[in-house]
Order: sequence, then C-alpha cells, then structure tokens
Amino acid sequence: MSMSASPITRRVEDDVPRYNDEVAVGEDLEFQRKWWKFENAVWVFFGIIIVCDVLGVFGRGWLAKAQATTPDRAVVLSYERMERAFTPSILDLEISQNAIRDGKVTVFVSGSVVKDLGAARISPQPLTSTIGNDGYTYVFPATTSPATIQIALSPPSAGLRHFRVQVAGSEAIEASVFVFP
Repeated sequence: MSMSASPITRRVEDDVPRYNDEVAVGEDLEFQRKWWKFENAVWVFFGIIIVCDVLGVFGRGWLAKAQATTPDRAVVLSYERMERAFTPSILDLEISQNAIRDGKVTVFVSGSVVKDLGAARISPQPLTSTIGNDGYTYVFPATTSPATIQIALSPPSAGLRHFRVQVAGSEAIEASVFVFP
C-alpha cells in the first residue's frame, strides 16, 4: 500500500498584516507615535529636574541662596531658602556699626531656629544668652564693623520652617526655609 504524498497547496490564513506578500512584524504606528510622545515628555521632565537641581531649586545652589536686610541696612541676613534634612548649612548675620552699642551686639533668634532648623553652634561664642519670649537673646562682643555672627544649622526634619532674627535697635527679619527630606 503506497500512499503518494501530495503537497498542500492551500494558503495559511492569518490576520497579521503583510507587505509585498511577506509577513509583517506587527507594527502599530499609532501606538508607536503615542509612545514617542510619552518618551519625549519623560526626557523633558527629567531634563527640567536636572536643570532645577543644578540651579539650586532643591538646595545648595544659586537659587537656594537668599538674603534679607533691615530697612536701615543695619543687619544683613544670608541663608539658604532650600535645605536638606540633616545637612549642615550656615545662617550668617552681618551687623553694621550703627547696630553695635558699647562694643556689644544683642541678637534675638526665634526658638524655631534651634528647634526646627537644628542650630548646633554659634560663632563667635556669645558673652551671655537668655531664654525667653519664644526665643533666645544673645549678647556678642563686637569690636569690628561689620560684625559677623554665624549659626550652624542642621534641620532634623522636612517641611516649611519660619524664623525671626532681630538685632537690638533694628527691625526684625522674618524668613522661611523649606527643608527637603
């Protein structure tokens, strides 16, 4: 019994698109265009994040630096308006001659500088310090003008922190710092 093998000549039918009578690789041009738009948006987003970081929007850069002065220019406060939690920074007070009395400067610092911004060290060391009125009052020796006082900060937690600094005989400076986690 011999069976002759006859070739099958019927074409296999499928729903895969064909090009030049060959099987195409399942291309969905509409989906591909949407994907390219999504990829471009992601690249733009990350590019903006990188530029913001370089400029200091997230701390330690040009945009993070801030300065505030009293109307009489007796006190200039320099600080970082954006900081990172547990990262050291410096709050600088530059005090002009007209705020120095008898070789001393009296500075009030709100309690939030110590509690919320984690003041760790003050330089130079104050002659006296007093706690009260929701803050700390320090008396510093001031023999040169401008006198400079530095407060080392290391914020313990994230969030928006408000503080106030005032030199006796001058108006208060109120400022805010945003602390990133």
